[in-house]
Order: sequence, then C-alpha cells, then structure tokens
Amino acid sequence: MSHTIITIARQYGSGGREIGEKVAKKMGIPFYDKDLIAMAAKQSGMSEEVFERADEKAANSLLYSLMMGNYSLGGHISTVNEMPINDKLFLIQTNIIREVAEKGPCVIVGRCADYILREHKACMHVFVYADKFSRMERIINKYDVDPAKAADTLVKQDKQRANYYNFYSNQKWGSKDNYHLMVDSSAFGIENSVDLICSAVEMKENVR
Repeated sequence: MSHTIITIARQYGSGGREIGEKVAKKMGIPFYDKDLIAMAAKQSGMSEEVFERADEKAANSLLYSLMMGNYSLGGHISTVNEMPINDKLFLIQTNIIREVAEKGPCVIVGRCADYILREHKACMHVFVYADKFSRMERIINKYDVDPAKAADTLVKQDKQRANYYNFYSNQKWGSKDNYHLMVDSSAFGIENSVDLICSAVEMKENVR
C-alpha cells in the first residue's frame, strides 16, 4: 500500500477533483475535498453553509483590520473569534489537513494543502491543468455553465483560486516550483491522468 499523501491543486474545469477522487479510489486511500468544510464546521461549531461560501476565497484582511480599528491604531490584536470567516476557515482546515496527513496516505484537493504540508516528507504535490477549450467544454457539460459565460467563468474562478493560494501561502499558484508533477488533463484525458499520477507515486516511493 502507498504511504504517500497526494495533494492536488487544479485549474477550474481541468477535472482535478475527479482525477483526485479516482486516484484515491484506485489506491484505496481516503479522499478529502468538500469533506474538509464539514469537518471544519463540526470542529468549530459554526454553520457549514457559512464555511462553504468562504471556501477557497481569500479574506480582505486589510479592510477587515481597518474596520476593526486594529491596523493603524495599534495595540489591539485580533482573536480567532474576531477573524474574518475566510481566515478562520483556513486556520481550522490547516489543522485538519495536518491531522489527516498524520493518519496516513490520502488525497487532498485544493486549500493550499501542498503549502501546508510542504515540510511533510511523504507527500507528492500535483498541479492539474488543461487547455482553455477543454475546460470550457467541461464546465458547460458538467457544471451547466452558460456557454456565453464559460470563458469569463474560467478567468474568474482561476483568479479566485490564485488569489486564495497566493494570499495564504505567499507563493505563486501554478508555479512549477511548488509541485512534483504537473499534468495536462486535456492531453492525457481523465483516466490516463489518474494512471500517470499513480505511476508517479509508485516511482517516487521507489527512489532511494
């Protein structure tokens, strides 16, 4: 059995979530995506619906600090309860991601998992991307996005994910420096991308 934790960052519409789910199933290991929101809500006692709206979105912490009067005036340090929902969710998910990684091999999609687990030796960090037209076709057919809005939706969703990652990790989303493997799902297809990742995990584990 694999002993690797696989993190998957992905462009919107690239099929990264589906690929991650299939990798987990093929390898017989747990899969974490939206589950992390439910786990965070349970741990914090807050509404799952509130966390869903904040998921993978960066908080405007400067604006929040100015509103709270703790940016320019000094002397006041925000407590966890005073944090924006986005920041609170990120901190809780960070702890959960570390906890599930300590339990053993799994697949974790998004949420800066590669950054959070950057010092965890038993990890393989993957970035899934695809060409624009393949992604447009996928979100139109799979997510019922209006064809007239598909191109703009890609830009908006990718920007949201990039802002979130860049904000919380202080690294650049999609940069090759952050990942062990980058997979073009439009070139390989979903099933071959799954096989490619599983093979890469096996090869990485065999490196001495």
